[in-house]
This record gives sequence, C-alpha cells and structure tokens, in this order.
Amino acid sequence: MDLRYRDVINIKDGCRLGCVNDIEIDTCSARVLCIVIFGHAKLFGLLGREDDVIIPWDNIEVIGEDTILVCYDHKYPPKKKKFFDKLWN
Repeated sequence: MDLRYRDVINIKDGCRLGCVNDIEIDTCSARVLCIVIFGHAKLFGLLGREDDVIIPWDNIEVIGEDTILVCYDHKYPPKKKKFFDKLWN
C-alpha cells in the first residue's frame, strides 16, 4: 500500500493537514509508528519551514484510495495579523 501524497483530513474539524510525506517504522517489529506531514516552506524555503505534523498510527481512522482520515488534536497557532489589518483595527 502506497501512502505517500495522500491527503490527510482531520475529522475533528474537517481541516486538511497536508499530504503524507514520510512514515516512521519500528524496524524490530516491522510496524508503522506514525505518518509525517512536512511543514510548509516559508518564503520559498529561504526562511525555513513550519513544524512538521506527526500523527501516531493509533490516530488514523480510515485509509482510503485518495485520502486518510485522522482524529488528531492539533493546536493551531494564532494567525498573525497582516500589516493592513493592523492599520485598520
């Protein structure tokens, strides 16, 4: 089963978390431990990346043909106000 590039959707809030980029495997037991979604690049990667989203295998609810549904408590950081929003508010 190929998991790479499948969309990951959080069933708690319906948010698209991204695509599966990597998985972590326990080599002793040959079990998948978690899936990893790489953070988005900031300014074309020049300013680094956001934090990766790591979802434990136990939080995966359904694996479909195109998407993976997960039950994940992710605390989203508050969005920064844009320059013009600061001027008007």
